[in-house]
Amino acid sequence: MGVTKVTTTVTNLAKSREGYEAEFLVDTGSIDCMAPGSKLAEAGIEVEGKDVYELANGQPVEYNYGYARVAFMGSETVAQVIFGPEEAEPILGVVALENVGIAVDPVSRTLRRMTAKSLK
Repeated sequence: MGVTKVTTTVTNLAKSREGYEAEFLVDTGSIDCMAPGSKLAEAGIEVEGKDVYELANGQPVEYNYGYARVAFMGSETVAQVIFGPEEAEPILGVVALENVGIAVDPVSRTLRRMTAKSLK
């Protein structure tokens, strides 16, 4: 699949600070969202834990994560967000996409709103 990006804002759960807005890479191979750790901290998102994630090259790496409001395409959800390295490209993971009922059309590489969310 080609590259699809969408303007996304992540804010802390209370929305007590200005969020971090950027073009996030839509990555249906990633479960969680990720952004540079300093940007998440500036937005007031707190570290809640640490987990091991597998990079695209298969290498395991440990990152902190927290929970944030994730807004894109006129919808908002709460999702787990990884505190990535400073040079990390922001990633919009599949959980956030599915939470708001948005799918990626593999032919046109565009995002489209589903008519209904699946409960199957």
